[in-house]
Amino acid sequence: MAVGQRGNFSMIPNTIPNWIANSEQLGLATFEKISPVTGVKLWDAVASQHSEVTVAVDTAAAAQSAWAAMPGVQRGLILHRLADLLQQYGETFASVIAQETGKSVKDARGEVAAAVQVALFYASEGQRLYGRTTTSAQPNRLAMTVRRPRGIAALIIAANTPLANVAWKVFPALICGNAAILKASEDAPAVAWFFGKLAAEAGVPSGVLAILQGRGSEAGEPLVCDSRVRVISFTGSTAVGRRILEFSCSRLARVSLELGGKNALVVCDDADLDEAVRWAVLSAFSNAGQRCAAASRLIVFEAVYEEFKKRLLARTSALRVGASDEDDLGPVINFRQLDRMVAAIDAARERGVTVLLGGKRMYDRGCFMAPTILENVAHDDPLNTEELFGPITCLRRVSDFSEALAMTNDSPYGLTAAIHTKNVHRAMIFADQADVGVVTVNGGTFGSEPHMPFGGTKLSGNGTREPGTEALEVYSELRDIYLNLNPAQL
Repeated sequence: MAVGQRGNFSMIPNTIPNWIANSEQLGLATFEKISPVTGVKLWDAVASQHSEVTVAVDTAAAAQSAWAAMPGVQRGLILHRLADLLQQYGETFASVIAQETGKSVKDARGEVAAAVQVALFYASEGQRLYGRTTTSAQPNRLAMTVRRPRGIAALIIAANTPLANVAWKVFPALICGNAAILKASEDAPAVAWFFGKLAAEAGVPSGVLAILQGRGSEAGEPLVCDSRVRVISFTGSTAVGRRILEFSCSRLARVSLELGGKNALVVCDDADLDEAVRWAVLSAFSNAGQRCAAASRLIVFEAVYEEFKKRLLARTSALRVGASDEDDLGPVINFRQLDRMVAAIDAARERGVTVLLGGKRMYDRGCFMAPTILENVAHDDPLNTEELFGPITCLRRVSDFSEALAMTNDSPYGLTAAIHTKNVHRAMIFADQADVGVVTVNGGTFGSEPHMPFGGTKLSGNGTREPGTEALEVYSELRDIYLNLNPAQL
């Protein structure tokens, strides 16, 4: 395969195609992928329609039984080769990620490394697709379970970490024996296309993995509505997650939803303020705030509030906004997101919210949003209850630990939370009582490891988890097997 070097995108076609049956397929319509850095077109991509979706499901259905019949260890060997290719072409992936998302190549390299870790973890699960043996209440009877694939998997991802998001879903779906159809984010079509080509090179059989380009309404909706799709995994907004549940509930398809967050970072009066500020800035503004686990609510004890605010403003003011490796954060993913954020802050000003820093677009081109810190935000204000998915955070003042814990839980979301304290009792009570899926002590609100489950409560998800071995429950099901013995035939 001819692969371009860093900054050389000659290997990317003018129109990013679908990848179906291990071949590139163009469609009836296209859309433009716009650079969030320059605001000009990078390339076109196929805008898949219902007919293209049907072809992808047809090929997955034809490939499903043979892939499921392949021993998990052999599937794992193929996925190990794919993990090796991700690492081998890591620099190319980093360049394409940076081009499509606007993040620095340095940060894109970090994403590639994280995706490789996830890939290696799940490839190795082919040797550990455990069932169990147990006793039976009946004499001369053996009881056991085995893990079986669910069937065709529809995988729908966001563009904030496009390669990592691909790895989180494709690898567990495939290792469990499901044929998979990935609906790529329309904001990162080339990343998904390149992944599909490498999957074929690694030996993933024809039809087992399809990559569909296109918009949610045109490609995603017919995919999740196809009755042959047995499992749906979606990462994105709560509103779209609800629609997916509506589309799939009548046929009782298995659905995994990893949705939004309004994550709290609590700073107690005994916190190391320099560390708390460092983690608050990283949690709120890294990746331009485009993390479901970003710290969009900073809850600070009254005793240290003014000092924390002073240090936070100073550190945030020093952030460099741009797309180079010397910058701290890049643009948001598209103009629609940028316009939504600016409009939300303008409306908040009219409600009396104080904009301490930022609150506006930066530069005369691209999708750059200034790192924004807000104050005097009411507890029921939309800025406290709705995810904006950008470099925007709200400062909240509390009197003590009880109020901080109550404010942390006073949210429709429950994805992550962090607390900064030197008091182990506060830390452990917070970890026990915060109504979220992930708690960090003296760190950031984001972060996950390949072997650890990630997910949230309330509007942050429907209780499933990815990654970790817990994701195997999403993509497989258990079958009971009973073996009756007849001693008379000894």
